[in-house]
Amino acid sequence: MWFKNLQIFKLLTPFEQTPEALHEQLTERAARDCGSLELSSFGWQPPLGRGAELLTHAANGCVMICARREERLLPASVVRELLDEKIAALEEAEARKVRRKEREELKDELIFELLPRAFVKSSRHYAYIDTEANWLVVDASSAKRAEELVSLLRETLGTLPAKPLDVAQAPASVMTAWLNGAESSAEFLIQDECELRDTVEAGGIIRCKQQDLEGDELRTHLEAGKQVVKLALEWGERLGFVLSDDLSIKRLKFLDLILEEAASAEAEDAATRFDVDFALMSLELRRFIARLVETCGGLAEET
Repeated sequence: MWFKNLQIFKLLTPFEQTPEALHEQLTERAARDCGSLELSSFGWQPPLGRGAELLTHAANGCVMICARREERLLPASVVRELLDEKIAALEEAEARKVRRKEREELKDELIFELLPRAFVKSSRHYAYIDTEANWLVVDASSAKRAEELVSLLRETLGTLPAKPLDVAQAPASVMTAWLNGAESSAEFLIQDECELRDTVEAGGIIRCKQQDLEGDELRTHLEAGKQVVKLALEWGERLGFVLSDDLSIKRLKFLDLILEEAASAEAEDAATRFDVDFALMSLELRRFIARLVETCGGLAEET
């Protein structure tokens, strides 16, 4: 349940629905098995898993939700190979060339035939709404995946005024200043990994791992005009992560101080353990996001 990536959205209006009311609305788009002729299905399932009933789980003013996607696995290479065989047999039998339009029609027919026999892959996507801080936090490694969940939530609720987190100072400028020697917040400690890019389109990219980021070699690239677009950091000896210039958080790790707190809390069953871990995680991330925003000059002004 511990999130591994963060895509953060700012709620533009307070989220005032109770967890119970939100559960009722989510049932309108509850997850279901992918139909035999469907490529995919996407809906809400209980955060605690299929054995649970509630589609929400609340703690500390935060409400966890979970979307389940089912996809039929139909590799393009398989479709292409079978289609080529079918076309070759047809051309040989009728002594004619299969044209583009007919090829597309044959492809559609083939997919229709194959779908019911395709394997189904299931994946879960978690997010939570912080009703006190007005954040929507999605555990997704890409903005596209996060937006898919946000779009599903928006469609389910009818409206959801929210936008990706935006701050007053560009994160790339802040991170570049840190590597250029500017004093960073004592809470954010630079680690041994970063990515630099030229500011011009199609410019060069430098990726460093397990390297001293204060060395002369890296400073030379910074003096040449490259900016830091990814930087490995540690926050308050509690979180380790890679910060990107779009404010997404990758490879998030909760460090020993947090994990020890979680381990020390008694949990009689899986549901209680989930509740304890979610409470700890959401409180920690509330503090972390607030400090990250403050370090980047606060929220950007509305235009």
